[in-house]
Amino acid sequence: MIHSRAKGISQTQLILSRHFINHIHSHTHKYHRTPKTKSHHQQRPHNHKPTPKPRKPIPFVSDVKAVQDPDEALFLFHDYHKMGFKHDYPSYSSLIYKLARSRNFEAVETILGLIQDRDIRCRETLFIVLIQHYGKAHLVDKAVELFHRMPSFNCVRTLQSCNTLLNALVDNDQLNDAIEIFNRSYKMGFRPNSISFNVLIKGWLQKGEWEQACKMFDEMLEKKVEPSVVTYNCLIGFLSRKGDLDKAMSLFEDMIPKGKHPNAITYALLMEGLCRVGKYTEAKKMMFDMDYQGCKPRLVNYGVLMSDLGKRGKIEEAKSLLHEIRKRHFKPDVVTYNILINYMCKEGRVAEAYKVLTEMQVGGCEPIAATYRMMVDGFCRVGDFEGGLNVLNAMLTSRHCPRSETFKCLIIGLLKCGKIDAACFVLEEMEKRKIQFDLEAWEALVRDACSGDGGAGGLITELISSCHFRESITQ
Repeated sequence: MIHSRAKGISQTQLILSRHFINHIHSHTHKYHRTPKTKSHHQQRPHNHKPTPKPRKPIPFVSDVKAVQDPDEALFLFHDYHKMGFKHDYPSYSSLIYKLARSRNFEAVETILGLIQDRDIRCRETLFIVLIQHYGKAHLVDKAVELFHRMPSFNCVRTLQSCNTLLNALVDNDQLNDAIEIFNRSYKMGFRPNSISFNVLIKGWLQKGEWEQACKMFDEMLEKKVEPSVVTYNCLIGFLSRKGDLDKAMSLFEDMIPKGKHPNAITYALLMEGLCRVGKYTEAKKMMFDMDYQGCKPRLVNYGVLMSDLGKRGKIEEAKSLLHEIRKRHFKPDVVTYNILINYMCKEGRVAEAYKVLTEMQVGGCEPIAATYRMMVDGFCRVGDFEGGLNVLNAMLTSRHCPRSETFKCLIIGLLKCGKIDAACFVLEEMEKRKIQFDLEAWEALVRDACSGDGGAGGLITELISSCHFRESITQ
């Protein structure tokens, strides 16, 4: 019975999806929105070089960038083709970027097939972006396959795409495969650079293998590849996280004689290590001392101090650092605001966090998805589900989307408050964004909503009958 219900849900959603696509298709119209340009006829001196004319926008590319739904982008592609528009590399690449961002890799493969069939010459950038997207989606085998297929697209591979693949493998805990490709890179005509070595050093450090990382560092020197500041930062960061500050400082002091000047990240890593062992005062002193060493403090350094204060519940001191940032004529970025909002919400000071959110928007700093998620979760944590719903509305208007866990928490809260219509609205917004609860999550939702409330079961029934999910759930 349970499995048939889950099957019913997916079937209904498929029907709804097809209905939605057909609706778009039946209402297709011309999407050409090329802005009109004014012509300027001005006499120029003979010795004055004419200003190069800006490239005319490609109508299809402009329209694909404007649409949000990847299915609509595919329809645009076919509609333009029917109208006689000849798609070339810019068209194909813009469509692939749109599809890859939405993780519609099946459609990506179809478009790549069209590119091959029509012998379109591709730039390496396209494949670098795709390898990155495959890596983020944990489709590493696809990334490796695409890297090997690149020459078949009339595209010359360089070390940049190789390094991108190495990074995707390391980020997906496939260090051995990354080492194998690294070792074969010479036969492929690449000479590994500092980025190549840095990726493998990062991989060994992620596994906690300090000795292996040092061996890679030594190999780097043997091959006469000069370590970069990033190389030192990887090693210093690992030691700082492990609490081995003496060795971290030794590496830090070794940088300048080697011609490498520490940057704000280097200092931030050391400051983080000091905070981790309870030496906040020393960390703060280091931030102000770095000025004398010719390295200006950056927002990342303030962020380290604010995070430490937030972890210890010292919200007022963290807020004073935000004022100090402004006094130094820095403009706080979204990361800085997020640190403060996060710890305020964890401390239950959600109303204050919301004021900070408003303040950052007034100051011209746009919240990101994580900002909204923290606020929605914060309101849910203190039981203010209407406040959470208001933030959710703002989040969706800004074209950001919560995680399924946030949706679930909000729905449960709204149900317990008897807000059936609001809970239905949240479910419908989930469906629009193709976010689904698995059966286990549905069972947990019902169980949590019904726990300790004999009337909550009736609310669930009312919810099911109010939403168009009823048919799919009862099948």
